[in-house]
Amino acid sequence: MIITDSRGNELVEILDIEEGGAMEQYAPITHCLAVVMVGGDYLLGWNRWRKDWEIFGGCMEAGETMRECIMRECHEEIGLSNLQFEYIGLMHLKMVPDYFSTEFREEYGGLYGIQLHPEELSEIEKYRLDREEIEKVALLKNIGAHEKIAEIDKELLGYYGKG
Repeated sequence: MIITDSRGNELVEILDIEEGGAMEQYAPITHCLAVVMVGGDYLLGWNRWRKDWEIFGGCMEAGETMRECIMRECHEEIGLSNLQFEYIGLMHLKMVPDYFSTEFREEYGGLYGIQLHPEELSEIEKYRLDREEIEKVALLKNIGAHEKIAEIDKELLGYYGKG
């Protein structure tokens, strides 16, 4: 186990398996997340419902591949298309009951990294589509020490870029 968050969810491991490879044994694959770097800093989004800063991504839709999911989610939350995603690995999580399920469960999700240029920040605010869930975006250096960052997401930052 890598980390447990304040809700009791666990990031168990990041599996180093090939994207799109033999993933049938890892079920269910429910979501994808992206660590976004801008220059030498990380970009996070404020989740209006969970009341914390988090990395970008979301649930897979029926028939989507992990790459299609992260492309769609990043277009909605970041507002940019034609991004170059780097596949990092498959996250293995143990989740507590929440909005998505009333059961304790194991899930898997794709983890990706994206490198943006600082001049793309102005484009993000113009073209973000999902402002209902992701209320605002900010670089990590501009997030106050008293503001809550999702613990697992903060841990995931180290898997791309600087780490």
